[in-house]
Amino acid sequence: MEVLDLNHLFGGAYVGRNVLVTGHTGFKGSWLCLWLQALGANVCGLALAPETTPSHWDLLGLQGVRDLRVDLRDGVAVRQAVEAVRPDIVFHLAAQPLVRRSYRQPIETFDTNVLGLVHLLEAVRGSASVRALVNATTDKVYREHDTANGYREDDPLGGHDPYSTSKACAELVSACYRKSYFGASGPRSATARAGNVIGGGDWSEDRLVPDLVRAATSGNALRIRNPDAVRPWQHVLEPLSGYLLLGRELLAGHAAEGAWNFGPAADATLPVHALVAQMQSLWPGLRVEHQPDPLLREADILRLDCSKAAERLDWRPVWPASETIRRTLRWYRTFHEHGRLPSIDDLQDYVRDAHAGGLEWAT
Repeated sequence: MEVLDLNHLFGGAYVGRNVLVTGHTGFKGSWLCLWLQALGANVCGLALAPETTPSHWDLLGLQGVRDLRVDLRDGVAVRQAVEAVRPDIVFHLAAQPLVRRSYRQPIETFDTNVLGLVHLLEAVRGSASVRALVNATTDKVYREHDTANGYREDDPLGGHDPYSTSKACAELVSACYRKSYFGASGPRSATARAGNVIGGGDWSEDRLVPDLVRAATSGNALRIRNPDAVRPWQHVLEPLSGYLLLGRELLAGHAAEGAWNFGPAADATLPVHALVAQMQSLWPGLRVEHQPDPLLREADILRLDCSKAAERLDWRPVWPASETIRRTLRWYRTFHEHGRLPSIDDLQDYVRDAHAGGLEWAT
């Protein structure tokens, strides 16, 4: 695989750093490992085996990334892994992330997303090496209420379904450890709340884009449960740039602790039916059916206010909705029709466009 010379990004903050990524075999985690390796980091992943075949992690075949198969629910194994890796920074992405599954398996969801986080934080608390921790949660941590401008980081936490509630709990647990144990001398920590992430390499169940790809490649109809639901859609590289920028600030000892929103461009907060219509124009022949699920309760509208990240981190999204959707479907069509993995191309182009847009981390 081509090695990208991107270690000038983020001020070279990750060159030679020992970085632990939990959930590295998942969709976002695999993309983060690709980027971190390109930044010159010594990357180690901690996760269960990929749940899907194919999986982006397996297809990437990243040489040099240490691959630990550890269950977050095993506190002893998590502590031993952190002791062995001696990371400078931890990016926590491991989770049970599926809403519908959380209804079927609430105990597993809370066990993984809350107690699993406690196990990791305890391991970090006992580590002499960890200087920073970024915990990726979700935009679904907010208590649902009417907001024209989007949820802000100081809005009340809540959650209706088990997944959302477990992630709101994870926010509280993170704040508890930051205030009770880490302090001025301990590792600096922050939480990152992203929107609905799309992009190549996701084959999860009950997610819109993977369901669309399965429908398009099989000739079946795409079944959507709530076409009017409004969500902030963003390419996977958008929140990851925020995570990496946040990690850099924490490692440098800057005032970046607490919660941060990393959402998409303004034109990318769209109802499901609008997103699907754009995708249909790029993948002709895709048929759509409405199949509501009366037992599944989700927020009708989710918008994020990312002004805090813009003002204090100089972060902003790079790709508008049209480019995010085009890139996502091009990735899958390239893979399914030509057997080629365009992840490196997308990363290079994203960094190029960020640089052209004058973003500080890309210079």
